[in-house]
Amino acid sequence: MAPSRRHCGWEMTPLSGYLLLSILAFQPVLAKVCNDYTRHGQDNSWFSGDDEKLPIMVLMPMNESALMSSISQGIEPAVQLAIQHIRESQNYKFSLITKIYDTECDNAKGLRAFFDAICYGPKHLMIFGGVCPSVTSIIAESLEGWNLVQLSFAATTPVLADKKKYPNFFRTVPSDNAVNPAVVKFLNFYNWSRVGTLTQDVQRFSEVRNDLTNELEKADIQIADTESFSNDPCVNVKKLKDNDVRIIIGQFDENLASKVFCCAYNLNMYGSKYQWIIPGWYQGNWWEQANSTNCTTRKLLTAMEGYIAVDFEPLSAKQVKGISGRTPKEYEREYSKELQQKGVEPSKYHGFAYDGIWVIAKTLTRVMDLLQHKERQDMYHNFTVDDREVGKLVLDVMNETNFYGVTGQVMFRNGERMGTIKFTQFQEGQEVKVGEYNAIADVLDLINNTMRFQGVEPPKDRTFVRLQRRNINVPLYSILSVITILGMLMAGAFLFFNIKNRNHRLIKMSSPYMNNLIILGGMLSYSSIFLFGLDGALVSDKEFEALCTVRTWILIVGYTTAFGAMFAKTWRVHAIFKNVKMKKKIIKDQKLLIIVGGMLLIDLCILICWQIVDPLKRTVEEYSLEADPQGRDIAIRPFLEHCENTHMTIWLGIVYAYKGLLMLFGCFLAWETRNVSIPALNDSKYIGMSVYNVGIMCIIGAAVSFLTRDQPNVQFCIVALVIIFCSTITLCLVFVPKFITMRTNPDAATQNRRLKFNTNQKKEDSKTSTSVTSVNQANTSRLDGLQTDNHRLRMKITELDKELEEVTMQLQDTPEKTPYIKQNHYGDVNNILSIRNFTEGKEGEKSIVKNHLEQKPQAQWGSMDPSRINRGPLEDINSPEHIQRRLSLQLPILHHAYLPSIGGVDASCTSPNASPGSSPRHRHMPPSYRVMVSGL
Repeated sequence: MAPSRRHCGWEMTPLSGYLLLSILAFQPVLAKVCNDYTRHGQDNSWFSGDDEKLPIMVLMPMNESALMSSISQGIEPAVQLAIQHIRESQNYKFSLITKIYDTECDNAKGLRAFFDAICYGPKHLMIFGGVCPSVTSIIAESLEGWNLVQLSFAATTPVLADKKKYPNFFRTVPSDNAVNPAVVKFLNFYNWSRVGTLTQDVQRFSEVRNDLTNELEKADIQIADTESFSNDPCVNVKKLKDNDVRIIIGQFDENLASKVFCCAYNLNMYGSKYQWIIPGWYQGNWWEQANSTNCTTRKLLTAMEGYIAVDFEPLSAKQVKGISGRTPKEYEREYSKELQQKGVEPSKYHGFAYDGIWVIAKTLTRVMDLLQHKERQDMYHNFTVDDREVGKLVLDVMNETNFYGVTGQVMFRNGERMGTIKFTQFQEGQEVKVGEYNAIADVLDLINNTMRFQGVEPPKDRTFVRLQRRNINVPLYSILSVITILGMLMAGAFLFFNIKNRNHRLIKMSSPYMNNLIILGGMLSYSSIFLFGLDGALVSDKEFEALCTVRTWILIVGYTTAFGAMFAKTWRVHAIFKNVKMKKKIIKDQKLLIIVGGMLLIDLCILICWQIVDPLKRTVEEYSLEADPQGRDIAIRPFLEHCENTHMTIWLGIVYAYKGLLMLFGCFLAWETRNVSIPALNDSKYIGMSVYNVGIMCIIGAAVSFLTRDQPNVQFCIVALVIIFCSTITLCLVFVPKFITMRTNPDAATQNRRLKFNTNQKKEDSKTSTSVTSVNQANTSRLDGLQTDNHRLRMKITELDKELEEVTMQLQDTPEKTPYIKQNHYGDVNNILSIRNFTEGKEGEKSIVKNHLEQKPQAQWGSMDPSRINRGPLEDINSPEHIQRRLSLQLPILHHAYLPSIGGVDASCTSPNASPGSSPRHRHMPPSYRVMVSGL
C-alpha cells in the first residue's frame, strides 16, 4: 500500500534553525577536521583505478517509529536492485557502495546523522536520499560548503526548487509544482478558462498554489476565486459556489478532502456542472480511512464521482527498454520479487530511487572520464584534484543527464526532474488512468474513451450566460401591422372623399384643407406603429438608434398636425360666433394654416433641442438569469433595448406639458362652441369626444406601457392599440358624420333651426370662398335681442289698441259726422299692419327669414244690406255698417300716425296708405334685422 505524504509539510523549529546556523558558522573548521580525519589511506586516485568501490551516502528515515519510514523500507530493495543491475551491465569500472544513515525525519537527528557521515564515514562522492522535507532542506542548504551534490528520490516540496538557496540539490521525482503545467495543459484541452482554487492553509500547499497562479496567468486563465481554509472548508466552498466557480483545483490532504467533498455534497456542487481537480497521491480508499465528517460513504462517493487526480507517474507506461536493458514491466516484476523476499511494503517512489542510482552511476562515470582525460593531458606533472573541483564537475554532469529509465525519460532542468504527470479519474469507486502529460515534450496525451463526465459533455467553466433579446413576436407585429394598414386605407378613403367633394357646401364649410391635415396627422400616427415594432432582431444597433429619433418625431408631429388642425377649425368657429361686437369677421384657411404651422414650429424647436442637447440613444437593460428551458447547462439572461437619454424625464415632461395644454385648449374651444347649431361649421361635439377618448387612452396606455416595459410584446401591443384607437376614433368622428349627411340629406347640415336659406342666394353660395363670413342672423345673442324688441313692440300695439277703443267710443257719441268714403279706398285698408323681418348675409350665405301676418277683410265694405238703405241717420249711426265705415277711415290714419314710434314710416309721409319701405327712416335701418309685428 502506498505510503501517505500528509506529513510532508514542515516548519523550521528553533532547535533546527540553531543547528543549521551552527553548522554553517563552523563549516570550514568542521570540513578541515573531518577531511583530515577521513582522508587517511585515501588519495585522489579513485578515478583512475578499475573496480573501485565508490561510497554513496544514503539519508533516509529507517526507524519504523519515524514518520515516512515506510517509504524507506520500500526503497532499499529498489536501490539494491539498481546496484546489482549496474554491476551486471559490466559497463562501469566501479561498484557503488551505499551507506544508509537514519535521519528519523527529525531535524536534529538528521543533522547529527549527516555530520557523522561526513566526519566518521568514508569520503562520499554524492548524497542519495532525502525524504522528509524539513531535514532535506536543512542539509541541502549546506551542501555547497561541503562540495557535495545531493540527489533525492522522494522530496517533492517546492521549496527545494530554489536554486539560489539549494544549488547542489537534484531530485529524480518531479516536484509538487511539476503538476501545475500539466493542469494548465489539461484546462486548455477542455477550453476551461475560468477556475477557482481551494487550498489548505499549509506552506507546502500554499507554495503549489502560488506557482499555479503564475502558470494560470501565463496561460491567460482567469482565477475567479482563491479560497484558503484551515479546518472547516464549508464556508469557502460556499463562496466558490456563490462566485459561480465550476472548475475547482484543490490542494489539501486526504483528511480534509473528505470534509471538502462532504460540503460539496451538501451544497450540491457535484455532478455534470462541476469538475474537481485534486492531488493524486492520496492513499487507496482514503475516503473510508479519513472520513471524519457526518456524511456517509455513499454521499462522499456521490460527490467524488468524476473528480480528476493529478500526480507523477511512478513507472512509465511505455514498454520501452531503458538504460538497464529492461522495460518498466520487467523491472516491476523483479522489484516485486525483492519485496516478497524481504517482506516489506512497496513504495511509490521505488522507480525514482532505481533511476536515481543509475543517474549517480552515469554521473560518476562521466566525471571519472573527465578527470582521466585531464590526467593524461598533465601526465608529466603530479596531477591532483580537490573536492571543490570534483563537486563542480559532478554538478555540471548532473545537469547534462539524459537517458530513458523505468520512470520515463530522465532529464533535469535547473535541478528539477522533467517527468511524466499522470491523470486519473474517479469512476465508480476507483481511480482510472485517463491520460498523461510529458513535461519534456509539453504534450498531453489522453486515452480515448476513458474520460467520463456526468453530463453529455464536459462541464462548463462557468455558467455560460446566453444573452437573449426580448423581441417583439413576429405574428403579433404582423397582426398589428395589418390593422394599421387597414387604418391607413380608411384614412386614404377619407382623404379621397374630402378631395372629391371639396366644392360641396358641406365639405367647403368644414374647411377641406384642415380636414386634409387631420388625415395627414392620423396617417403619420399610424406609420409610427411600424417603427415601434422594429427592434434589434430586425435592424442593426445603429439603425435602431436612428429609429429612436425618427419614430418619436413622427408620432409627435402627427399628433400636432391632426389635433392642431382640428383645434384651429374650432377656434375659427369660436372667433366668429363669440365676437358680438363685430358685424362681420372673415378668417381664411391661410390663417388656420399659420396657426397649425406655429404649433408644428414649437414641436420642431423642442425636438431639435432634444436631439442636439440630449439625443435618444440605444440602451440595453439586462434582467436576472433564468434557467434554460431546454435543460442545457446554460443560463439565459434576457435583455431589452430601450430608447433613452440622460434627462429623459425632463424632455418627456416638456412634451407632455405642451401636448396637454394643446388638448386643454381644444377642450375649452369645444365647450365654448357647443351651442353653435351649424353642423358643417361646428365640430365641437366630435372634438370633445375625440379629446376625451384620446386623453383617457393616452393616460391608460402610458401607465400600462411603463409598468410593462420589461415585456416588449405587451408594451408594443398596448402602444399600437392606443395609437390605432385614437387615430381611428378621431378620423371617424370627424368624417363619418359628414359622410352620412352627404348620403342622406346634403342640405340639412347647413341649415339652422331658426334660419332658412333663400333660393335666390344659391348662386352666390357657390362663389363664396371656403372662409366663413359673419352669419349675423345665426348669432344667438342678436336673435335674443330681436325677440326682446318684438315683445316690446307687441306691448306698444296693446296700448294702441286701448287708445283705438277709446276713439271708437267717442265716435259712437258723435252721429253727425259720417264722411263719405270712396269705394276705391276700401281695398287699401285691408292690410292693417305689416312689418317684414329678413336678414341679408354675404357671399351666398345670407338667409332671409320671413314672417307674414295677413288679415282677411271680414266683408266687402262696399256691399251694403239693402234693408238698411232706407233707414234714417239716427237709426243707422250705431249700426254695424256705420261703425265699420268709421273704422275703415280712422285706422289707416292711426296706423300712419303711430308707425314712426315702432320703426315704421316717418311722420312726414303725406299719404296714410304709403308703403313703409318708402320712409327714409325705414331705409336707414340696418339691413340685418327687420321685425314683423303682428297681432294688431
